[in-house]
Amino acid sequence: MGCTELKKSNNRAHISDWWCTGQTLEAGGKRVVEKVMRVLESHQETDLAVGPVNDEAAEVPLPISLARENGTTPEHDDRHDDLKRVRNESRSSEPRLRQIIDKIPTLAWCNLPDGSNEFLNRRWHDYTGLSPQEAYGEGWKAAIHPEDLSRLTAKLGALSDLEPRECEVRLRRSDGVFRWFLFRIDPLRDETGEVVRSYGSATDIDQLKRTESLRSAEKRTLEMIADGASLKDILNNLCRSIDVEASPVISTVLLLDPDRERLWHTAGALVPRDWLPVISPLPVSPHAGCCGAATVLKERVIVADVATDINWLDEYRDLAIRNGIRAAWSEPILTKDGEVLGTFALYSSEPRIPTNAEIELIEGAGHIALIAIERQRSRAALTTALDEIAKSEAELRTIIDAIPQLIVAIGADGNFLSTNQALLDYTGLTKEEPASEKFLHVFHPEDSERLRNQRAAALSRGVPFEYERRVRHRNGHYRWFLVQYNPLRDERGEVIRWYATGTDIDDRKQAEERTRQENVALREQIDQASMFDEIVGSSPALKTVLSSIVKVARTDSTVLITGETGTGKELIARAIHKGSERAGQSFISLNCAAIPSSLIASELFGHEKGAFTGALQRRQGRFELAHSGTIFLDEIGELPADTQIALLRVLQERQFERVGGSRVIATDVRIIAATNRDLPAAIASGTFRSDLFYRLNVFPIDMPPLRQRKEDIPMLVEYFVRRYADKARKQINKIDKNTLKLCESYHWPGNIRELQNIIERSVILCTGDTFWIDEAWLSSQDAPRPGSSGSLTENLRSYEKQLIEAALAESNGKVAGSDGAAAKLGIPRSTLDARIKQLEIKKYSAR
Repeated sequence: MGCTELKKSNNRAHISDWWCTGQTLEAGGKRVVEKVMRVLESHQETDLAVGPVNDEAAEVPLPISLARENGTTPEHDDRHDDLKRVRNESRSSEPRLRQIIDKIPTLAWCNLPDGSNEFLNRRWHDYTGLSPQEAYGEGWKAAIHPEDLSRLTAKLGALSDLEPRECEVRLRRSDGVFRWFLFRIDPLRDETGEVVRSYGSATDIDQLKRTESLRSAEKRTLEMIADGASLKDILNNLCRSIDVEASPVISTVLLLDPDRERLWHTAGALVPRDWLPVISPLPVSPHAGCCGAATVLKERVIVADVATDINWLDEYRDLAIRNGIRAAWSEPILTKDGEVLGTFALYSSEPRIPTNAEIELIEGAGHIALIAIERQRSRAALTTALDEIAKSEAELRTIIDAIPQLIVAIGADGNFLSTNQALLDYTGLTKEEPASEKFLHVFHPEDSERLRNQRAAALSRGVPFEYERRVRHRNGHYRWFLVQYNPLRDERGEVIRWYATGTDIDDRKQAEERTRQENVALREQIDQASMFDEIVGSSPALKTVLSSIVKVARTDSTVLITGETGTGKELIARAIHKGSERAGQSFISLNCAAIPSSLIASELFGHEKGAFTGALQRRQGRFELAHSGTIFLDEIGELPADTQIALLRVLQERQFERVGGSRVIATDVRIIAATNRDLPAAIASGTFRSDLFYRLNVFPIDMPPLRQRKEDIPMLVEYFVRRYADKARKQINKIDKNTLKLCESYHWPGNIRELQNIIERSVILCTGDTFWIDEAWLSSQDAPRPGSSGSLTENLRSYEKQLIEAALAESNGKVAGSDGAAAKLGIPRSTLDARIKQLEIKKYSAR
């Protein structure tokens, strides 16, 4: 295929090196050519020009007939003729194919299974500056960044049993500069399926990586602004991000003082200490280095060589060079009105001009710094306005109109008084219209209904408050605003006026919506992190559980974890998720006993807007959030009957409907359930469906209580002592032997959770370097246990009945409330009522 034919195939530029040795082409040239064509089709098009390719290829004769080589007989001549033709086509295609690969505008190569290089196209050699001799074998690895080489090598080594894959690495250009590339690697297999070569191509993604870094820095800046961080902290965080991205270049931010005559160093932790007195303060002058000149000229200033630049003051030239500053580039921080707020600068340790990427980095960082500075200026302007309120109404009007935020003044009764110019410009209202009912129409009707009572109640309390609502722009589109109310009081402390400021947070709200699903899972993982660092223990009982985890984790089977409270059932569920194919997806957990029965269906499956009172908008349920991941349903035995039916449908049909909705939603989620209840007994009593139990009980795992894991107690004690000692910043080096004996002899009715709480209490009270436990803490809880005679179900019911009767007696027969039996037992009231009825307990006879 020549140049014309290549253009007809749409110039598939991102191909790997499909050239191989003459031996391979002889053995299967047709297969290799077909491989090339498949890859040409699989890669994206390029607009880069392709050089001319010679269409002429020498005819390659077959020196030995296939018949004679293989010792075949004449009756197989037809087959031998086909083989000859394929062989000749392969040999004749090789020079043309190699020319094509050398001309394509992408980096392409061919490696052997051991990772050594067999071929690199001309574009690779031109880009890296490595000659064919230097790049031969494993010499090509010299162009890969050392930090990325091992990761790339691992990808190549894994091609023997995996599909084609991609890897992001930094590749050194011929001038020594590293740029990010996306390597795509595809294996070539022989007839037996063994990998005989791997082919690769590289796409420059350096600009994309820098853009991602800037977006990350901008997101963090907005988060810090929203959290109320100081301007200095925000700018220092920005400089740290840029320093990492542009290393070894270092960054600094200089801000203009109010008299606009001097710049002051505000951020940049890597700026040499001896250089700080020079730039803090720095006169604003065209001859005061790049920062002073950029402030005056309102444009970027580049000092390529400090030693020779005429704008660099001689008195500071040697000092700059001694501190490793050989070049400097400064970008003025300008408002949209052209006002200079300061400069963002980069210092280089070698004389040079910035690259295009570094210029883009400076511009992006300057934009982020502008956001932070203007936010700080808005806050400062608002503070100034509030301080001047008492002076005069006329002066107040002038100040308020100068503030870029939306501001409204209202009376003590909540009625409108006045507004600033920014609000009129935003809404398009005239000065008279805010006093009419037309002003109410600029607010989103859903928000007005939702906030009406809340606003009235907050105004009556007379203290500052805030809320979020949507305000319509003059173009008809709504944007989210944070509305903050502050009262103005007279000499007697009575509220005489309110001032409400509106800050545009629409971008933040959009970002929050995009990340809400991830945040739900993340918050739950963070909340439970202290409980699930690792599984501790080596007892036979625990090893049996771990063996079950290993066997079931790689499957998608439903798992039912049983065991007493406090044994760590959720820890087992998380271990199963981490060992599964879904480990990279969300792990969503829900305690069924912690959600009111009227809301459990909405929590699991979500609801549509208006599905019930308070459903102001559509909400996704836990099953949608866990899509492609794992959902853990703790206390599954507490599910209401109607919700059990809905869950059964999910298990059977893998689909559900939101509460109040009619659309069927398919779900791909693994279900892990847990309970400390006797589900067969619940089935017998009619509180749990047998068909749901059999669907959940595909792979049961029983978590043994701590009293059956005596061997693990020393390890658990040491683990928890170390954790809580670090948390309390205490140095505990020894554990009292009697304490260990005491722990091993105690039956631990509360299991690991009880052990953890006892150890945390002991660490807090410990004053020396030896850990001990007061025996009274254990003996007071060491109640006699029921005998072992009878069946397990009968013993459990008897023990449960004793506990409930004791709690009822202690609470004088009261079930609900903070001092009721349900609170003492740590279970929902509805659950306790059901158990009282099932166990035929008389509430008041238990007193």
